[in-house]
Amino acid sequence: MKKTYINKFWAVAAVCTLALGTLSCGDDDGEMTPETSTTYVQEDQMGRPAINTVFVSADQKDNFNTTVPSAQGAAFQSAFQAKLLALNPDYTTNLLTFSAAAFTGALATDVLSVSLDGTTTFYDGTNVLTGRALADDVITVELILIFGGPDATEKPGLTDDNVSANDKAFLSTFPYLATPW
Repeated sequence: MKKTYINKFWAVAAVCTLALGTLSCGDDDGEMTPETSTTYVQEDQMGRPAINTVFVSADQKDNFNTTVPSAQGAAFQSAFQAKLLALNPDYTTNLLTFSAAAFTGALATDVLSVSLDGTTTFYDGTNVLTGRALADDVITVELILIFGGPDATEKPGLTDDNVSANDKAFLSTFPYLATPW
């Protein structure tokens, strides 16, 4: 059976790259067949951008990346809280009214929730962590939640990454991401 992709090269290259050579890539018609003798191992997880990068210490990366999300909160919340308070010793609550313990408990469970019946956004002023649209400025939102305090105005120099948009327009059809330079 032939499969046709909107951007066949991109789709094949992305799957092969993500699998790091564990897939056998077919011919030019984009067919791919997984090797049945390969054992797949969880290498990395990044449900929310930058959380793993900022809050997980280098010596705990492998442990965090292979811990199932349902166990991450219990295993990593206290380390995340220590890191949060090291980054922002003045932290009391944030825009979500989360205490340091509540906020880091939510962060430590590294999953991206998705609203199936409402707005899908990282944060739009009303809806919070109900998914993620490609254009959502997730890094600025995370900085606001870490440094902005209860009204998002504390430490204004630390609450914006100063990147207001993607450098190329997103596509209106799959794969939605802009083509590489």
